[in-house]
Amino acid sequence: MKTDKVVLGILGGVAAGALLGILFAPEKGDKTRKKLMDKSNDYADELKDKLDTLLGTITNKYEKIWKEGENLIAEGKSKFEDIKSEGKSMYDDAKSEGKSKFDDVKAEGKTKFDDLKNEIKNTSI
Repeated sequence: MKTDKVVLGILGGVAAGALLGILFAPEKGDKTRKKLMDKSNDYADELKDKLDTLLGTITNKYEKIWKEGENLIAEGKSKFEDIKSEGKSMYDDAKSEGKSKFDDVKAEGKTKFDDLKNEIKNTSI
């Protein structure tokens, strides 16, 4: 961006010098005005080309940054979904394993309770 400012400054200086040179030239007013108009049109066209180039560069950079942002968002969503799925899978596995262990302990407890109940029933007091 700094180079663009330098170029615009140089163009402005050249335009001002040409304007002063033409204004102080020893020619007729019609010729001087025509030269002045031609030079100003040339500089205006040059400046327009430079601004168009600058605008194109800025637009390209903006579009590139926008696409990178969209890609980052998509990648973030994808990673979030992967982690969410993995977490749900781990939760389901832990829940299943916990239920299985609970059922095993419950069955073992029931068996011990029944054994103890039978033992008490079979003992005479």
